[in-house]
Amino acid sequence: MKNFKNKVAAITGAGSGMGQQLAVLLAKQGCHLSLSDVNEQGLAKTVELVRDTNVRVTTRKLDVSDRNEMKAWAQETVQNHGSVNMIFNNAGVGLGSTVEGASYEELEWIVGINFWGVVYGTKEFLPYLKKAGEGHIINTSSLFGLTAQPTQSAYNATKFAVRGFTESLRQELDLEKCGVSALCVHPGGIRTNIANDARMNDSLKTLGMNPEKSAKAFNKLLRMPPEDAAQQILEAVLKDKRRLLIGNDAKTLDLIQRILPTGYQKITAGFAAKMSKRSEPK
Repeated sequence: MKNFKNKVAAITGAGSGMGQQLAVLLAKQGCHLSLSDVNEQGLAKTVELVRDTNVRVTTRKLDVSDRNEMKAWAQETVQNHGSVNMIFNNAGVGLGSTVEGASYEELEWIVGINFWGVVYGTKEFLPYLKKAGEGHIINTSSLFGLTAQPTQSAYNATKFAVRGFTESLRQELDLEKCGVSALCVHPGGIRTNIANDARMNDSLKTLGMNPEKSAKAFNKLLRMPPEDAAQQILEAVLKDKRRLLIGNDAKTLDLIQRILPTGYQKITAGFAAKMSKRSEPK
């Protein structure tokens, strides 16, 4: 893809954070938008931010974990815009818990959004992208799709899954030569609402952590503005990259994991121990 002018982009999680900034930057470049989010107020704010651009914008309240809703949104996008060129599977949630302490309901919730949401978005939009003749699938994994962390087993599982799913998809698209490509995005600490909205259960106390204060401590690590991350994603799409690491934290941990494939776990566990001390009541 050479540019975004007069293309059509569908974005999940478009009501805040990177999804919102992707919408803003794409609109400035003349790209029409089909936006979705579970939060209608957030969607309304995004629409307001792109109001002065001369692009067509449609919105839909969407639960990405519902396959039928995703199918309907993909169909609706093409009906409203005539075609679609990009799907940004960006929506995601967090869960802080030990493996033992995570309920099956919590696991189903995070897998439904973080993994199945990506699968549904990919599969429901892919035929339309092929029909358009020029398309891109952008799936958001994470720094935690590169390395595992204590208390993040469920989140790690979903983001590692997105990575494997997307890398396999990219190879298949390369073999097909169908005009559609794929990018796997691994953001580090981006200043979004994911930490504030994450579910944190009491099992963290067994590791000496305070759930509420751990969330606040983690939130302080989210430093990069989402607009910077969104700009890097769009540049990676234009360059047809296979993988994008966003932030020095993602790049550093990726390097450590390559040098110490198993030894990195001691480093991350030690960091988690320090974070737990910061979260202790004073």
